Amino acid sequence: MTRLFKADLHIHTCLSPCAQLEMTPRAIVRQAKLKGLDIIGISDHNSAENVVVTKKIGEKEGLVVIGGMEVTSREEVHILAFFADDEQLLKFQDIVYDNLTTGTNCTEVFGEQVVVNEIDEIIGFNQRLLIDATGLSINELVDKIHSFEGIAVASHIDREGFGIIGQLGFIPPDSGLDGFEISSKITLEEAKDRFHGRNSFITGSDAHNLLDIGKSFTQFLLELPTLKEIELALKGQGGRFLVDK
Repeated sequence: MTRLFKADLHIHTCLSPCAQLEMTPRAIVRQAKLKGLDIIGISDHNSAENVVVTKKIGEKEGLVVIGGMEVTSREEVHILAFFADDEQLLKFQDIVYDNLTTGTNCTEVFGEQVVVNEIDEIIGFNQRLLIDATGLSINELVDKIHSFEGIAVASHIDREGFGIIGQLGFIPPDSGLDGFEISSKITLEEAKDRFHGRNSFITGSDAHNLLDIGKSFTQFLLELPTLKEIELALKGQGGRFLVDK
């Protein structure tokens, strides 16, 4: 039997240099529950090093956490990549790391990139330039995501900065993307009118601070709160689908 699940699939932890240091996994899970979310997605820039700990906390607190990242293509387009299996996610992370610039993060300019444990203790700092683009094209990234049984969603396509249309002027017909995210600055009705022929629109908060978690969310009609079910909903298959708010 299907039921509604409320999901915010675009949340950054303190690993993202542009996120607030308050965005620890434990604080995120606590805030997501206060906002009545059933599912959250962890989507740090070009890294997944805070995913496993967030999932562990979510399991203890009764919140489903889907692991992923917001990876930047060679064209400087943001793509949300989600994986059901942590091992597959970390294999994809290795590919992303191999294709990032060799530069190191400048904390004074971009901010800290903090890795933490289950009780918010700092266990390390990622020194890579996570805010930068990879050397992989959109099509190459989507192919890699699919090869690890993940799903690929174009981030905030209505935004000029780092959105696929803002960067390219169009959505490549052969991109293979599984869905399209719109920001909180546009309604679903406006998106359907503006992006003719597109569906599978999700909305997420793109939260970089605690107060923004759950400000935008997607309602899914699913049997279970899993990535596989979300993939079916994006395709409108098996009685699973996205519910207009």
